[in-house]
Amino acid sequence: MTTTPLAFDSFAQDGLAVVCGATGGIGQAFVTHLRASGRFAGVIALSRSTSPALDFDRPDSIAECADFIKTLGGEVRLIIDATGYLHDEAFQPEKSLRQIDPDYMAKQFHINAIGPALLMKHFCPLLPRSGKSVFATLSAKVGSIGDNRMGGWYGYRAAKAALNQLVKCSAIEIGRNKRDAVCVALHPGTVDTGLSGPFAKSGLRVQSPEEATSNMLAVLDHLTAENSGGFYAYDGKALPW
Repeated sequence: MTTTPLAFDSFAQDGLAVVCGATGGIGQAFVTHLRASGRFAGVIALSRSTSPALDFDRPDSIAECADFIKTLGGEVRLIIDATGYLHDEAFQPEKSLRQIDPDYMAKQFHINAIGPALLMKHFCPLLPRSGKSVFATLSAKVGSIGDNRMGGWYGYRAAKAALNQLVKCSAIEIGRNKRDAVCVALHPGTVDTGLSGPFAKSGLRVQSPEEATSNMLAVLDHLTAENSGGFYAYDGKALPW
């Protein structure tokens, strides 16, 4: 785990940071790093188990959380969406067309595309009109159409590709009146969590949540408004759509 707190020098001092999906492995690590940095006046952790609760099964809860953040005062400088869904006890990623299931695909889009879209709808207006601010959502390299050479994983790939398009659209709109804002999709790599850990291939680099989040936060610290609408890996490389 990173022992030296990240500086986040590109962000104004004493703003607010928000982490959605804060009880997952990656979300918890984001919260830990942000609080240790001392850069932010407050780090708001939101999930289904917090108060207020953030629950994609209750769309109204997203607006309620945004309203709660407004009551705190201060400028929201960083919003990280660390929510995501790949598999559960009922569904596993599809290996072929014959395994496509409408319920599984609907769940993929519900959590990986529609939920984040509602976060953008209600949370991005909280970003200040001037000075650097960031909305970042966790996508996945397998959501890249240009990089797809293996096929399979139909629902997850399609939902993450949809998320990437939503990020691009949001970046364009946000940039019209928040010229210093950055709206991006991030690929965290393969991380040792319940979501992707079971699918790590032999020989593939697997990061701890602490390492992956440290890398992604370093990327966000270096991005500017010129990078808004982009799709970036944890090492800072731009990924194809």
